[in-house]
Amino acid sequence: MAVAHNPHDGVELAWDEVGEGVALLLVHGSALSRAIWRGFGYTKAFREHYRVITMDLRGHGRSAKPAHPGDYSMDTLVADALAVLDAAGAQQAHYGGYSVGARVGFSLAVAAPERLLSLTSLGGTYRIRPGSIGRTFFPTYDDALGSGGMSAFVQGWEAWIGSSLDAQTKAAFANDAPALRAYFAQTEAEPAIADAEIAAITTPALLMAGTADPARLEDSTRAAALMPNAALVELPGRNHGTTLIPAGPVLAEWLPFLGSLYHPSKPPLTPI
Repeated sequence: MAVAHNPHDGVELAWDEVGEGVALLLVHGSALSRAIWRGFGYTKAFREHYRVITMDLRGHGRSAKPAHPGDYSMDTLVADALAVLDAAGAQQAHYGGYSVGARVGFSLAVAAPERLLSLTSLGGTYRIRPGSIGRTFFPTYDDALGSGGMSAFVQGWEAWIGSSLDAQTKAAFANDAPALRAYFAQTEAEPAIADAEIAAITTPALLMAGTADPARLEDSTRAAALMPNAALVELPGRNHGTTLIPAGPVLAEWLPFLGSLYHPSKPPLTPI
């Protein structure tokens, strides 16, 4: 495990890398960690052709866990992603994000488009709707975190969906309940990216969302219509929680998209 530090507040950020080639930064969703990419098979699929960089968002995994909502602003999360790229010596990278990781990607494409070779959004959105955290997990998530910590959060989530979480998702949990409550509070308060800013993103983009994830599919469809170089792919039957699994159909779209952007016989970062 390597570490980077946000240059503005010094928060420590855990990250890893495997493979060689053009950099690909992968960012997980809320309450998870960088372990999902390995657990679901994405790291193995990408490492043969890319330098795969995975990071833990602040408040998650092995990164530091501040407990104030203001420490989780989207501008700060974007600065965290840039700090990891800087620490890895990656001036440019492909970017893939799931859920809030995708929202970081949209924000990064607005704030620092020169750092991105492509943007892949998985179950993502460029705006957060009121009550979306409760709909994604379960309505009383904040009470569970406040009274019983992470174990109560997991139990409440499983009770709400009526089944046990898969082993890979459980393995990706490595969070501190006060930090997660602060993160969720700020996430709900974050303003949307303006449509005009989304329309100005020229980064090649692949936006994927499940047909059983109506809010994220609607937002991905709208973003694809606004962005001049974006393609939309619907994932049949997948809800928000199953966006990434199984990995095969997702990779069947993602790998050719990345492969179409840069010719393998040319030096890294050289456009066709």
